[in-house]
Amino acid sequence: VQLQASGGGLVQAGGSLRLSCAASRRTSSNNGMGWFRQAPGKEREFVAAISWNGSTTSYADSVKGRFTISRDNAKSTVYLQMNSLEPEDTANYYCAQNRWAVAGSDAGRYAYWGRGTQVTVSS
Repeated sequence: VQLQASGGGLVQAGGSLRLSCAASRRTSSNNGMGWFRQAPGKEREFVAAISWNGSTTSYADSVKGRFTISRDNAKSTVYLQMNSLEPEDTANYYCAQNRWAVAGSDAGRYAYWGRGTQVTVSS
């Protein structure tokens, strides 16, 4: 399974971006998907996750109410809508496919990872 993240860029604080993650195989529709991020000098952290059918979502406290994860299984694509962006959101954002169908925050349960897309929020 190959995952290709896109949609990153440079945005001012308070702005919005929409990230996309396209999977190379339709079978990814049976798996939970997640977004993680890593800023320079910091550890990778969980951002958001969605179950296989979109019925369950999970968010890090730092992004609740600002970010929304969704998926379109017909397109094998997962999205992360990011609103009210803050400079603290600056990071490389990675999408990943869970081994299971759930919306989990444990990075160890994710089997496949994309290369990431850079998000930079200026103050």
